[in-house]
Amino acid sequence: MDCDSIQMAITDENNLTERKECGRRGRKPGRKTSSEKVDIKAKLERSRQSARECRARKKLRYQYLEELVTDREKAVIALRTELERLIQWDKSLTENPSPNDVDQLLKEIGILKQEQHA
Repeated sequence: MDCDSIQMAITDENNLTERKECGRRGRKPGRKTSSEKVDIKAKLERSRQSARECRARKKLRYQYLEELVTDREKAVIALRTELERLIQWDKSLTENPSPNDVDQLLKEIGILKQEQHA
């Protein structure tokens, strides 16, 4: 029985080695053809180009946002100066409410002109 089991073990080992050799399909690891190397180089170049374009879009987006912030800051400054001017007019009207001063202030504001044209 020992001889039979030894022969079966040897036969099984031979079958396994044959199956392993036959079962290997596809590419061998570490071996790359020249077309695959070219494909990898092209893929890397496309990736680099895509990254450049992404950085350029990001830069443009930040420039746009910075311009937008600058415009809004200018608008805020203009509104604050107008508010200060109106506060000064209010103080002058409450201190000295004469009709001539009111007409002059309304002309400066532009309200009187609008009423005359309408």
